[in-house]
Amino acid sequence: MEHVVRKGNLFERLPQSPEAEEFVDLVKAGGVRIERIVSMGHASPPGFWYDQEAAEWVVLLSGSAGLRFFGREDVLPLSPGDWVEIPAHCKHRVEWTGGDEPAVWLAVHYPG
Repeated sequence: MEHVVRKGNLFERLPQSPEAEEFVDLVKAGGVRIERIVSMGHASPPGFWYDQEAAEWVVLLSGSAGLRFFGREDVLPLSPGDWVEIPAHCKHRVEWTGGDEPAVWLAVHYPG
């Protein structure tokens, strides 16, 4: 049986238009999903909160961003290399992403 080896680069083919965020699944297997997210000046819509079935571990690879968690007034600022573990059903939103350069995220979703 031949094994399939895939290779990629997280910074290749970044969207040129900042009109919409880009979500790309890189791996989906065994209840785990790894995705690349590219944001540029984006934020969650007013009043919207993510409430996910799965837990999420996310790292900001480039750019800047701010996350807000339900019930808290403060915003958690993120710089390249910062990561956050978000338990399942922990309501959160993207308060802002920088508009000067793409915010490239790597998100790992797993059963929580």
